[in-house]
Amino acid sequence: MAGAVSRVSVLLKSSSLKVLPPLRWCTVAHNIAVKTAIDEKRKAALLGGGQGRIDKQHAKGKLTARERLHLLCDPDSFTEYDMFAEHRCTDFGMEKEKYAGDGVVTGHGRIHGRPVYLFSQDFTVFGGSLSSAHARKICKVMDQAMLVGVPVIGLNDSGGARIQEGVESLAGYADIFQRNVLASGVIPQISMIMGPCAGGAVYSPALTDYTFMVRDTSYLFITGPDVVKSVTGEDVTQEELGGAKTHTAVSGVAHHAFDNDVDALVRLREFYNFLPLSNRDAAPRRQCDDPPERPVYSLDTVVPLESTAAYDMLDIIRAVVDERDFFEIQPLYAKNIIVGFARMNGRTVGIVANQPKFAAGCLDINASVKGARFVRFCDAFNIPILTFEDVPGFLPGTAQEFGGIIRHGAKLLYAYAEATVPKITIITRKAYGGAYDVMSSKHLRGDMNYAWPTAEVAVMGAKGAVSIIFRGEDVKAAETEYMEKFTNPFPAAIRGFVDDIIEPHTTRARICADLDLLESKKQENPWKKHANMPL
Repeated sequence: MAGAVSRVSVLLKSSSLKVLPPLRWCTVAHNIAVKTAIDEKRKAALLGGGQGRIDKQHAKGKLTARERLHLLCDPDSFTEYDMFAEHRCTDFGMEKEKYAGDGVVTGHGRIHGRPVYLFSQDFTVFGGSLSSAHARKICKVMDQAMLVGVPVIGLNDSGGARIQEGVESLAGYADIFQRNVLASGVIPQISMIMGPCAGGAVYSPALTDYTFMVRDTSYLFITGPDVVKSVTGEDVTQEELGGAKTHTAVSGVAHHAFDNDVDALVRLREFYNFLPLSNRDAAPRRQCDDPPERPVYSLDTVVPLESTAAYDMLDIIRAVVDERDFFEIQPLYAKNIIVGFARMNGRTVGIVANQPKFAAGCLDINASVKGARFVRFCDAFNIPILTFEDVPGFLPGTAQEFGGIIRHGAKLLYAYAEATVPKITIITRKAYGGAYDVMSSKHLRGDMNYAWPTAEVAVMGAKGAVSIIFRGEDVKAAETEYMEKFTNPFPAAIRGFVDDIIEPHTTRARICADLDLLESKKQENPWKKHANMPL
């Protein structure tokens, strides 16, 4: 028996079967090697362009792409996609320089327990420049967000197109733009500019719903200062050309600016809670400790007795909404109109209000565009609209006429007329002329329209009206008669153009009750491929 075993052993050793044990051990070693390579690649990906570049990013007062995501998302909620993606460019020696992730971190996470898709550009890798692989990663999360009906947030920090890739980089931008357009009105899209954003890269934020910036470290421009100087001869700094101050106060491209990365991300978390996940969801609602029937007695005296005296409409807004919490959009641009988000009895609402402190609350080109875009966003995402009205009309003057106030003013009119969400209007003082019609009047399908005792609904102010009606005559007596007839809310109330004249301190209670009633509102516009609004 021992001899037989010995002979079998000899045969095994001498036969081809002797390769089996080495193969088995080689597979194990290979698997270990692959696992080690994956771990090393993952570690490299987490470092982006390397510790040296991370240190430079921190020296500028900026967080890295991953630090931003982890601060924005709930703890341990971020799941990354395509960590190992790399570019495939072989020109200009690019095949020798590759980084896992290729300059953008993408994935999904949660903000206050609510899902969100995100991408964060990494300036430490090729300056955050966009390659075809970089673009594919962004498109992937945008496609996923559309599929599941969840907002997309982009944290932009990029030098623009990756020049080494040529037209492939431009194609990547176009792919992103196409998805921005398809997602518009379907899911909220938010851009946070946290570094440079130049050239074609600026159009993706421009196509999203909200663009926020960080002061002193973020820039948006089509062409940089050097190109501007070579073409026009103008000397301008990056900050003057495309900084946060320029775009929040002058151009209106950005909707808000924050002091630093941490402040921006904390405020973005706050802002996200106002938004529904998609156009199929109702406006978000949360528990509210502020009683809906709370009387607001300060409103009884907020409007001055002198009709030409200014007051701050923000005092009214903050007094009426839950816990005085109002997130204003574009606070530094077109200050004669206020737009922003608040809550009434826990429910998100959009607020549009004339601001008598600036230009007497007149509507001009910038105010009309600002208000129209906000109204259309609220309507797209089922957010009720509250309008606080004190408007003496459209701003007169050649600058406005030559600038196209007719066309731009029509945008706000169009937005209100098209909106099918609940619309509640409070006339606090003046509602004059065409501007009265525009500001969510009963004639534009306003659901509930109220007037305070101080309201004046008329074609124009008494002095101007009388000077036209009684041209060349003694107008003093006529002016008194006109004021008695029209500078009060009765003419509109008699005709049913306002539903009630209410005491100001009851405003919050009336709005909260109406929002509950209008929660089941169903209204549709006639079918059309799309409308042709006056762009």
